[in-house]
Amino acid sequence: MAYTTINKPNTQMNTVLWTGNSSTQSITGVGFQPDWTWIKCRNDAQEPRLVDSVRGTTKYLDASLSIAELTDTNILTSFDTDGFTLGDDAISNYSGNTMVGWNWKAGGTASSNTDGSITSSVSVNTTNGFSIVTWTPTDTSYPQTIGHSLGVKPNVMIVKNRSRAGTDWRVYHSSLGATKALNLNTTSAQIDDNGFWNDVEPSSTVFTTGNGYGFTTGGATDNYVAYCFAEVKGYSKFGSYIGTGSSTGTPFIYTGFKPAFVMTKISSGTTDDWTMTDIVRDNAVGGGGNGTGARLQANYNGAEAVNTTYASIQKYSNGFSPQGNLNVTNGSGYTYIYIAFAENPLVGTNNVPATAR
Repeated sequence: MAYTTINKPNTQMNTVLWTGNSSTQSITGVGFQPDWTWIKCRNDAQEPRLVDSVRGTTKYLDASLSIAELTDTNILTSFDTDGFTLGDDAISNYSGNTMVGWNWKAGGTASSNTDGSITSSVSVNTTNGFSIVTWTPTDTSYPQTIGHSLGVKPNVMIVKNRSRAGTDWRVYHSSLGATKALNLNTTSAQIDDNGFWNDVEPSSTVFTTGNGYGFTTGGATDNYVAYCFAEVKGYSKFGSYIGTGSSTGTPFIYTGFKPAFVMTKISSGTTDDWTMTDIVRDNAVGGGGNGTGARLQANYNGAEAVNTTYASIQKYSNGFSPQGNLNVTNGSGYTYIYIAFAENPLVGTNNVPATAR
């Protein structure tokens, strides 16, 4: 399946900010009806919460913990045509707290997918290469294959056992391959275990789960979710880079677009946080959209840190550059994976990169 270049990336992924009011409020300005919203408090230590349209607005997961899915009717009460509506939840809408919501567009109502050995429910957007997949194993035999409906091989899969506490988030990244995984909720480096993906690369139709911890626990009684991404030229890029350990010779990572959102994680050499930056928060703290270290972590409940020498991700018209010399984004000789989405593409509808002027 050939994906069409997206000329307006913010119609598929967008970031919004708001201030809580401890009541109800509609958050607008997303530009589309989201199917996955990732909420994080910026000025206080609060856990990041993930809500999607397939599991339903009353269900949330915590990206920084290994806990099971929880129910709360007051976090996000509806996905709307230009954003979402919040209840009076003390984490997502507490009075005076400054908040961020990262939003992705899938395909709305899920459909049944029978491509794998296990039937899945999938909301898919084949324009932007994103699908939300849920499934429940029907038996305890492994490996199992799960249909993702993307039509191309996914580059990133973020997977969680929703039913059982103590099961880490598992992240597949194409730069690491199917023999390894990262944990979204910890600082740990890549883990080599065939129990995650059974050492089988995902295909254009399915991905494989092995008998590793988090997949077999509970057998046929546990529910799972996977957020799957396939790379789309000019809109998304998933790759790796090597840190230099130098604040004067930082690496430059070419993406083919100006990033609106960049997420990085050290994958080998040592351990450190997942770093999340975006242009909207950069602008909010006075960075002019190029990066000021307005940093949040996927694996940690801490407040936003703003420090240009600590973990700034400088964003350019055709890529990004991690600043400073610390291990979190630019340790000497260490390998990092990244996930990036575009603000402005450098390619037109013919998929040809634009020329600089």
